[in-house]
Amino acid sequence: MILMKIGKVELYINELLEKKGAILFSLIDPLDYESNDAAIKTAKNVSEGGTDIVLLGGSIGVQGELLDNVAKMIRENIDVPLILFPGNIATITKYADAIYFMSLLNSRNPYWITQAQILAAPAIKSINIEPLPLGYILISPGGTAGWVGDVNLVPREKPKIAAALALAGEFLGNRFILTDTGSNPSLQGYGPIPIEMIRSVKNAISVPYIVGGGINNVDDLRTIYRSGADIVQIGTAYEDSSSVLKTVQAFAKVVKEEGAKKLEKLQ
Repeated sequence: MILMKIGKVELYINELLEKKGAILFSLIDPLDYESNDAAIKTAKNVSEGGTDIVLLGGSIGVQGELLDNVAKMIRENIDVPLILFPGNIATITKYADAIYFMSLLNSRNPYWITQAQILAAPAIKSINIEPLPLGYILISPGGTAGWVGDVNLVPREKPKIAAALALAGEFLGNRFILTDTGSNPSLQGYGPIPIEMIRSVKNAISVPYIVGGGINNVDDLRTIYRSGADIVQIGTAYEDSSSVLKTVQAFAKVVKEEGAKKLEKLQ
């Protein structure tokens, strides 16, 4: 039996996790910035400030010429891999290094579980960007991604549901699991994913675990790593920051400290 070959970006992520214990992903949605130049500058700042990966994408409208132009310029201005966080089958560009090849595990619509992936797979192969098999789970409130993806949102007080979804995602062959609240849950009176849910998911799976949504300060970041996240994905905090470079440097400091503690426990 021939297994799917692990690509350079996935190897990079796995090696960083072994070396550092925890890593940081930074998400850029160009439509959330006043201009493409502002989005590109933010990507450059987070790269210089210590992020391990730059993510590019959004739930609505980030595609075509806009995506090509921004991805090309970001790639020219960063020293870390650029990964696409797709909102649909059009959110693909040859200027990225890899793409979240996502299945939205708790969608009510099979389009978001398998059909979009079927439609996108030939294009991804033809432009030779690396697919990262990822099980995507949306937690309440879900934001735009929850609305677009017709999601049966996981209630925040039901950690066992999230854990079961994550384990199913791993059993289905996903090599990463991402739990996410959607963008900026604070607008709906929510914070990041609850600690008990993060712990439950981490205890259920053996693949790298990514947590995203609502993380905008170092205290939340530290708590989420201590609760079990291997990777934390941050986006809105940069949009709201008066100094992106200082913000990401503060985050990177926490990542380094908490990763070192994780490695110490494993020795």
